[in-house]
Amino acid sequence: AAPAKAAPAKAAPAKAAPAKGKVTKGKKVAPLPKALKTSTASSKAPAKEKKVVKKNPLFESTPKNLNLGGTVQPKRDLGRYVKWPRYVRIQRQRAILKKRLKVPPSINQFTKTLDKNTALQLFKLLQKYRPETKLQKLNRLRSTAANRLADAKRKKAAAPAAEKKEGAEKKDKKGVKSGKKPYMVKYGLNHVTALIENKKAKLVVIADDVDPIELVVWLPALCRKMGIPYCIVKSKSRLGAIVHKKNATALCLTRIRPEHQRELAQLVSTVKARYNDRADEIRKSWGGGIMGIKSRTRTARLEKSKIKEAIAKRG
Repeated sequence: AAPAKAAPAKAAPAKAAPAKGKVTKGKKVAPLPKALKTSTASSKAPAKEKKVVKKNPLFESTPKNLNLGGTVQPKRDLGRYVKWPRYVRIQRQRAILKKRLKVPPSINQFTKTLDKNTALQLFKLLQKYRPETKLQKLNRLRSTAANRLADAKRKKAAAPAAEKKEGAEKKDKKGVKSGKKPYMVKYGLNHVTALIENKKAKLVVIADDVDPIELVVWLPALCRKMGIPYCIVKSKSRLGAIVHKKNATALCLTRIRPEHQRELAQLVSTVKARYNDRADEIRKSWGGGIMGIKSRTRTARLEKSKIKEAIAKRG
């Protein structure tokens, strides 16, 4: 019988293509042994010794949590974000405007205040001539009244005859001395003006921060006209403290003790050289016109560009 035909060999099954999205992995390389790892690490860089910090068991570490509802936030300067009161904003704006705008000489003269050392000497002298307080005045008037009464009783007892009583009373009225008024600083704008006009003031002190400035803007001119030495000092409240008030626009000295004459003469000579003798210079010197940092940098940049253009044209 004819031999049977051999069955055809079955073809090897084809490998399925990898599904989309799946990454085929290659053969994994075996990791290095530990001994080799340590040797390679030591050859690269020397091993750093770790510092072991001994913790005190009595004190627990409490790290800050600065999130909401955590640790209280540290104090910061929030001045830039504060809505300042109206009077603060106004005085700051006024100060800036005085720098930016051109200020006429009559107002600008109040920026030229007395220097620190001379002002210190002046206030030391003024402290010695502070006016009486209410209590001091009351005590002085009481002592004066008591002296008058004692003098009247003594003269009445000494009078020999009754007909001379009227004459004694008249003499009593003339002879009794009232308590001497103490040497003191004069204050009050109207009072000071009257003393300047009558040429009784020896030295006039004017505050630089009077508001409105129109109250005292004419006072330096009046002092120059009448030939009375004057000076401008900082802070009306500082002048007010001398006369037991909150503020004072102007003070003046009329009478002074003999022991302080030399001190006053030195102050008057300094003040005259600074203010009275420089009348023409004060009349002509304007103030303000100082621009801000942004404006100054802009103008400087423009000037630089102009100079560059001029150099390029020449070249």
